[in-house]
Amino acid sequence: MTSTLPPPTQLPLDEFLQQPETQPAREYIDGKIYSKPMPQGEHSILQIRLGTAINELGLPQKSVHAFTELRCTFGGLSLVPDLSVFEWSRLPKTANGRIANKFEIPPDWTIEILSPEQSPNRVIRKIVFCLQHGTQLGWFIDPEDESIAIFQPGQLPEFKQGSDRLTVLQVLGDWKLSAAEVFSWLRID
Repeated sequence: MTSTLPPPTQLPLDEFLQQPETQPAREYIDGKIYSKPMPQGEHSILQIRLGTAINELGLPQKSVHAFTELRCTFGGLSLVPDLSVFEWSRLPKTANGRIANKFEIPPDWTIEILSPEQSPNRVIRKIVFCLQHGTQLGWFIDPEDESIAIFQPGQLPEFKQGSDRLTVLQVLGDWKLSAAEVFSWLRID
């Protein structure tokens, strides 16, 4: 697979963070700046539906909050996962109790949805980096083959398809979500 994205540029992290945000977002990885691909139909549906499902379960209980395209800067990188999920107790807040604008901690759960022009290995490296810095759970969603790779610290990845039940954060209790259910959201008939 050949990338159609321009080559990354180099800049120190502090200078990168001073630049204005762009659409699509850019990420700072290993001293280089990478543009994320613009989300297309399948990616957009999966991102919105999954974020909504997580928030419908987690917000009333004040257990988790899911964010789309949220910049998370930690460990010398600045990443923009497709979905970042934070346990309620770890949500960055301002002094007056509002949600902070800057998130300088890793998410508890990072979710990436592979786009056709993305490098799978670069996306997986982002998930692994998050796990190495405290993230509890990572999902790598591949719409093309309708599979979801589940990453957890100190374990080999698990690959889920069809009726396989997906691993979620413990604070979400016994949420029964399958790979088939996630990919059913792509069907609009």
